Amino acid sequence: MKRSLFGRSWPNVVAVVLFVFFAFPVYWMVTTAFKQNTDIVSKTPVFLPLSGTLDHFTRATGAAQFWEMVGNSFMATVGAVLAALVIAMLASFAIARMKFRGRKAFVLVIMMVQMAPWEVMTISVYMIARDQSMLNSLVPLLLFYMMMVLPFTIWTLRGFMAAVPKELEESAMVDGCTRTQAFVRVVLPLLAPGLMATSLFGFITAWNELPLVLILNKATGPGTAQTLPLWLTSFQTTFGDDWGATMAASTLFAIPVLILFFVLQRKAVGGLTAGAVKG
Repeated sequence: MKRSLFGRSWPNVVAVVLFVFFAFPVYWMVTTAFKQNTDIVSKTPVFLPLSGTLDHFTRATGAAQFWEMVGNSFMATVGAVLAALVIAMLASFAIARMKFRGRKAFVLVIMMVQMAPWEVMTISVYMIARDQSMLNSLVPLLLFYMMMVLPFTIWTLRGFMAAVPKELEESAMVDGCTRTQAFVRVVLPLLAPGLMATSLFGFITAWNELPLVLILNKATGPGTAQTLPLWLTSFQTTFGDDWGATMAASTLFAIPVLILFFVLQRKAVGGLTAGAVKG
């Protein structure tokens, strides 16, 4: 029985409306980064600027300690994601493969920690870092970012780990592999889609985090441990916010996430299709 025209078209209409709703702020951010100042402050919105400029990007990249904060953000984010992946792989393997008392309770605790709002713990995090003389350092950021993404990483990899047949590991061990070699050579390649998805989530979470760095790393000047989210708040003049430079900085800030998304998306899909082929 054929569906009516309305029944066939309304999902597409809803999808288009949602796409415009979510994409328009990004479009406005990028176009504002290239607009002349007169178009930015104009009372009449300029949706398609006829003339553009790169002065806002020049001012953003020329800001004090820009490249230092870029390095800080990458070190804290990448370090946290890699540490979370290593710990999560071991934990998910233990949950999926081993029988031990309290396993269900451990999984329940992971879910509870995942649902906990980290913003309400900023005061306790600050006190811990202060008592350990770790303020204005990248070390507490890396550790706490890792803890922020670790519950989701463990929960997600647990599902991928449980989907890998145990017989594959046993066959590899029969052929002479140790348990570690069987995990690295057999299980780890099959976890690629899960590793891609969790690393992308972890990167976005740590890359965009602001409350912790705002509280833990308030010190300014050379050698600061601040990151790019805090740097985005610095584009102000005596007349108010410099919207052109702010939008240019926001565009630059979003580029690494977009690049990582497109790269990991392609590799994750390739891993899924490769795993579907029986060899």
